[in-house]
Amino acid sequence: MICEVLHYPDNRLAEKSKPVEEITDEIKELAANMAETMYKEDGIGLAAPQVGALYRLVVIDVSGPEVRDDLMTLVNPVIVAADGACDSEEGCLSVPGYRAKVKRSETVTVKALDLEGNEITIEADGMLAICMQHELDHLDGVLFIDKISRLKRSMYDKKVKKWMKR
Repeated sequence: MICEVLHYPDNRLAEKSKPVEEITDEIKELAANMAETMYKEDGIGLAAPQVGALYRLVVIDVSGPEVRDDLMTLVNPVIVAADGACDSEEGCLSVPGYRAKVKRSETVTVKALDLEGNEITIEADGMLAICMQHELDHLDGVLFIDKISRLKRSMYDKKVKKWMKR
């Protein structure tokens, strides 16, 4: 089932998510719905808070764009190591119509659980590392626009206010 993606300035996007205590059928269904929504919206990642569920749960697939065949579902993910620095041009399904450069770590190591409760460790670089950092930020109520200059942010805020008046 396709989920509604929340859009900035929805206050729920700024809330911190709680850990998944138990991987239930409901959590598995949420993950499946999130993946379906991410693919429908042509995204490469989606965090549970973006669909109004305040759980530490993300889906990521940076394969494609023609074939999408590398879906990762991460339960309670945590970045345990990060190295290097890079500038990344990012967009977000919750921040429509806007892209900006964001400073990110070049490589990350993420520990999480899969949907079967097995602990997994992912060492990532490139697009996957950037996507993981972006999605894990959502779990702490942080959007990529929280990481840009105040001037760029205020310009985007003005655009959003115009769109909301329509």
